[in-house]
Amino acid sequence: MSTNEIDLNKKSVTVRSQTKTKQWRLDILAFLFLLPFLALYSVFTLFPMIKGLQMSLYDWTLIKKMDFVGLNNYIAMVQDANFWRALWNSTYFVILSTPSMLIFALLLAVIANQKTRLQKFFRSVFFLPSVLSVSVVSYVGLFVIQPYTGFLNNLLKLVGILSVDQEIFWLTESSLAWIAITAITLWWTVGVNMILYLSAMQDIPDDIYEAGRLDGASERQMFFRMTLPLLGPITKTILLLQIIASYKVFLQIYIITRGGPGTDTRPIIQYIYEEGIKNNHMGYAATMSYALFAILLVLSLIQLRMSTKKEAV
Repeated sequence: MSTNEIDLNKKSVTVRSQTKTKQWRLDILAFLFLLPFLALYSVFTLFPMIKGLQMSLYDWTLIKKMDFVGLNNYIAMVQDANFWRALWNSTYFVILSTPSMLIFALLLAVIANQKTRLQKFFRSVFFLPSVLSVSVVSYVGLFVIQPYTGFLNNLLKLVGILSVDQEIFWLTESSLAWIAITAITLWWTVGVNMILYLSAMQDIPDDIYEAGRLDGASERQMFFRMTLPLLGPITKTILLLQIIASYKVFLQIYIITRGGPGTDTRPIIQYIYEEGIKNNHMGYAATMSYALFAILLVLSLIQLRMSTKKEAV
């Protein structure tokens, strides 16, 4: 080996060493930037998850009286009729709210995407309820649906659907209560999904529509054959987010119906809250929380699997 080749090899080794050192410095710097987030995430997310799993194996009270019970909480949960009823109520809310949320969000996005003078007005009005707190939305909803003086009953009387001496008690029948809860939730949250659809629509190139018009396609044909298929990915995202959010529904139902009439509208989160805080069964509440977590995890994996398969095709 000549002297020049030896020098070149030394330089190459030196450059590789310097590159590795620089990469290490960048990795350490990136880790330092991520460290505050990782610390907060570990304290407020990972630790409660691990602690919850531990609690589910104990007869755990608010004053931290702990007796190891193994899987007894899980066995009790499977045999608890109230658990299954509350889980069904949450599932029923998912069935009611998810399709209606997708349809109304898409409809509002189409309206808000029209190039008219009222475009900004529509976007503001549709999104405005989303900035309100759940308590404000719930009490506004209660004001609207209450009998005798409520806005909705008086509107139905005004248009002739109800007679003057007729009243609808929206919260005394479970079917009407579910309609009221779903409508109020829809009014409150549809604006966020509308924005997601709207941003996806604005990402569709105009060239595609120009090509469709040149081929003689009508506006309706372009919507169903071009816009809707191109909105497929965002629809799947909204679907998954809506299912997860609907399973976690609690506060608006608690304020509007308290889970009533009876327990007909009591969702699983409310039942977990009642068992954990009111009845002092923290271990059992943690067990049901993990069951709900498992359901949401399975649904997310199924949706992810289906999306991956379709993309592969």
